[in-house]
Amino acid sequence: MAMVKLLCLLLLALLGISMAAETQYHLDSAWYGPGSLKSSQCPSQCTRRCSKTQYHKPCMFFCQKCCAKCLCVPPGFFGNKAVCPCYNNWKTQQGGPKCP
Repeated sequence: MAMVKLLCLLLLALLGISMAAETQYHLDSAWYGPGSLKSSQCPSQCTRRCSKTQYHKPCMFFCQKCCAKCLCVPPGFFGNKAVCPCYNNWKTQQGGPKCP
């Protein structure tokens, strides 16, 4: 019986921690949405976005191109493109994503 209570307590603690971590990384569209940047902010935001890729030069080239058009760069190092629809929806001729 004590083992079951301990297991339930552990599961509740893990659930609470995961919920707290998820709410801490809330994506605020006021900071990241379309038109949220000035063109002068693109280089620093693209440096942040591309900082963890091994393909830094192409990432920077396309990120700055996309930022100049969309005036936004999604948060984080990858993903989260839904925050910036223009950035997310710009595709290559082959249909792949244009923006990193």
